[in-house]
Amino acid sequence: MNTYEHSVYLDVQKCNGCTTCLKHCPTEAIRIRENRAVINQERCIDCGECIRVCPNNAKKAKCSKLSAMDKFKWKIALPAPTLYGQFDNLDDVDYVLDGLLKIGFDDVFEVSAAAELVSAYTRLYLKNKTVKKPVISSACPVILRLIGLRFPSLTDNIIHMLPPMEVAAALARDRAKEQHPELRDEDIGVCFISPCPAKASYVKNGFADYKSRVDVVVSVKDIYFQLISAMKYGSEVKSLSKSGMIGIGWATSGGEATAIFNESYLAADGIDNVIKVLDQVENGNIPPLEFIELNACTGGCVGGVMTIQNPFIAKARLQSLRRYLPVSQNFISKNEENRLPDGVLFSELPVYKPISRLSDSISESMRMMGEIQKLREQLPCIDCGSCGAPNCRAFAEDVVKKEATLDDCLIRRHNIQKDGDSR
Repeated sequence: MNTYEHSVYLDVQKCNGCTTCLKHCPTEAIRIRENRAVINQERCIDCGECIRVCPNNAKKAKCSKLSAMDKFKWKIALPAPTLYGQFDNLDDVDYVLDGLLKIGFDDVFEVSAAAELVSAYTRLYLKNKTVKKPVISSACPVILRLIGLRFPSLTDNIIHMLPPMEVAAALARDRAKEQHPELRDEDIGVCFISPCPAKASYVKNGFADYKSRVDVVVSVKDIYFQLISAMKYGSEVKSLSKSGMIGIGWATSGGEATAIFNESYLAADGIDNVIKVLDQVENGNIPPLEFIELNACTGGCVGGVMTIQNPFIAKARLQSLRRYLPVSQNFISKNEENRLPDGVLFSELPVYKPISRLSDSISESMRMMGEIQKLREQLPCIDCGSCGAPNCRAFAEDVVKKEATLDDCLIRRHNIQKDGDSR
């Protein structure tokens, strides 16, 4: 039974079965049944691509509202660096951080500050000659789920490093308890301000044996309008930001990879490009690389479906913000120079059933593959989507699994009828 709680859902009232999402889903998780889209929960990776392309706004992201933080005595905001790129004429990140305090948070801990530490830890991790190269970043939860479902042979390449959001949450909690020893763990609430629904899924479900230290995930869209009202450009604000160029650079594609200070890297963004890269890595058809950064969203996190601003404009704004910042404001301690602290690593990856596996029995899988191939030869192979599947191969698989019938193929049915009439 599938117990994974997703953050992408369908508003049935708005869906008219147009097949746009069907053709763009990277894991073929969507089918059209009775003129409505149906999402296969086991295949969905919460990439948000269906949200991005749906012309009817029928696909939506599910996140918490800011009011979910009301139950906590001490409220901590974790702004993703993407948030800074949403505001026009912003020349100082402190205006955003001060605005978060004004709308009700007691403390702010920048995810970009934690990202600088993660970059330092990654540089140390890559020095270990026993790790499998190329190392694939674990920062984007969409990529982790995609690899588990479509490229399980590459799971050993994933770096066992917690993403900056989790490192920031742990450090923020430690700081709160140090400054306010009267607070209990349950008194402290940590809220991540996210550009994408995949982070919300990550927090809801945990990560294999790891339970997220974040309590609430709200979207950049939801927090943006409250911040606009609270931020006062030109007013005097405290110096709160502890991020440099490296940390804020994580918001855009290539920011994480360039921070390893090693030219042997690859950075790709956009789910289609990511899949092409993973295909080539799996086939061994790439040059020798140390590190691979993959972002499901175009442009990196700035392209998340829960943001406000055009990702290219947001990227330009972040470049302006970074211009006068130091390279980094966060450094690992001397004790960590030769050994990674346990708190930044995870021990296990989630185990998923690969979507290419038809059955747990090899002999049954082979039989089904033969049937699929035989059925495919009877189909028009034009991938029109009128059957409710994204392509003819997927439709043949649905028929073999008894989730569809051959009569659902309108072209085949029409051709049979036409041949009958001609006789």
